[in-house]
Amino acid sequence: MRSSLWRGVQRWRGLWLIASLSAVTLWLAWSGQLVLYIHPRYIVFTVIMSSIALVLSLAALASPRQHDDEHEALPPRRDRMLGLAAAAIAAVVVLTTIVIPPATLSAATAEQRDINSSAGDDPAALEAASSADASTVARFTVREWASILRQTSDLAFFADKPASDVVGFITPDAESDDLFYLSRFAVTCCAVDAQPLGVPVLLPGWAEQFDEGSWLSVSGEFISNPVATSTLPVVLEPSTVEQVEQPSEPYLF
Repeated sequence: MRSSLWRGVQRWRGLWLIASLSAVTLWLAWSGQLVLYIHPRYIVFTVIMSSIALVLSLAALASPRQHDDEHEALPPRRDRMLGLAAAAIAAVVVLTTIVIPPATLSAATAEQRDINSSAGDDPAALEAASSADASTVARFTVREWASILRQTSDLAFFADKPASDVVGFITPDAESDDLFYLSRFAVTCCAVDAQPLGVPVLLPGWAEQFDEGSWLSVSGEFISNPVATSTLPVVLEPSTVEQVEQPSEPYLF
């Protein structure tokens, strides 16, 4: 009897939860928020599999055989109670996801991880950047600048290569209050593997103007770091700093 009861609980709970999670995934895709969880390259596959899971789980729940089997294993009243309990769990999952919007990874998360540890050494990309024209340089994001700064501190390289409208959020620098990192998370597969990239920005008194985690658009030139307590050889000295809204796709892919 106990094993039959446990099988019944598992069957109802599993079907309702599969259906609810599939529905939530499809809603996130429809609302454009699934990109906050997974790389865009996996969205189509995820939507297809979630659709299949939702259809099959609903068909199983509606199947007369499903209910006949459950009736044999459990008394009708307990059967209904288990179904209601599973439905309640599923409803909580769905409503929580809808009512509480998904949040992007924060500056606090970036501080807990090693900024620029994933900024790879790419000699070919560095060579291409050294001869890039002004329009190409103007499109460089935090990813490109972080990779360049990891590979060279030669100021001659940065001559005539100003940073233009680079967007990221503020992550405090651990070595100096005059510096912060203009940061973005780079995602390879999903938000779980996100790694922070950052461009060091020299802006004394920045904390009096902006909050940690604020999104900024920064333009300026790269200079030798004048902060004696910092180990960073090159920093971005901004000519313009503008607070902006978080981008619809906050991660770099």
